[in-house]
Amino acid sequence: MKYGISNLSIIPMRHEASDQSEMVNQILFGEHFKILESRKKWSKIRLAHDSYEGWICNKQWIEIEEDNYKKLDQEVSTITTDILDIISKDLHQPIVIGSILPSFKSGHAIFNTEMYQFDGLTTPGFTQKDKLIENALIYLNAPYLWGGRSPLGIDCSGLTQMVYRLQGVDLPRDAYQQAEIGTTLSFVEESEPGDLAFFDNNEGKVIHVGIIMENNYIIHASGKVRIDRIDQQGIFNKDLGKHTHKLRLIKSIC
Repeated sequence: MKYGISNLSIIPMRHEASDQSEMVNQILFGEHFKILESRKKWSKIRLAHDSYEGWICNKQWIEIEEDNYKKLDQEVSTITTDILDIISKDLHQPIVIGSILPSFKSGHAIFNTEMYQFDGLTTPGFTQKDKLIENALIYLNAPYLWGGRSPLGIDCSGLTQMVYRLQGVDLPRDAYQQAEIGTTLSFVEESEPGDLAFFDNNEGKVIHVGIIMENNYIIHASGKVRIDRIDQQGIFNKDLGKHTHKLRLIKSIC
């Protein structure tokens, strides 16, 4: 078994081993993973933090030893909190909010024996539910991007996953997976800011998720990260003058 880590700001993860295959996820700087299958140009990987699987280009990651992988698994992650920041080794490179700084100490992150310098803002990740909305608002107006996990482009479940990550809570990647955890609430009125609302299609499959705010508002990624009204029927888009998503259930995660 081989192991790897992202030393780039954002790596596209694809459904198949092809540049033309759809992007299903993104790997951020400092996220580590197992190599499930290796080819000349591509590797199928499984991310450590959420077990999500997909294909990445072999030019876009570096290998780490098994002992290093296990050590990173046991660490409390140090997470970047500025929308965009700079990390440096020989040269500067940009990283986005929610990136991981492996073995971070005294302003340095360590990849194998390589050391990166970082002087920006970080958090060790700790559960404070009242901070979830503050985190979500960082992504407001970010464009919708299928598989995206950054302020430069993000999808609905990528938004919820990243907002919770900034508070030290690891969520699964996809909306239907997130709907399987937490405590179910009966009504919108029972929810608190930071709870998750899930929405389904005509077949009853969960296809969308958003974060409940105060006073029956919700922040979610649909075209862009936006704020709309929510009621027992679902999300009401004031720009369109109609409900756009049918409410399935509400979950309290923490």
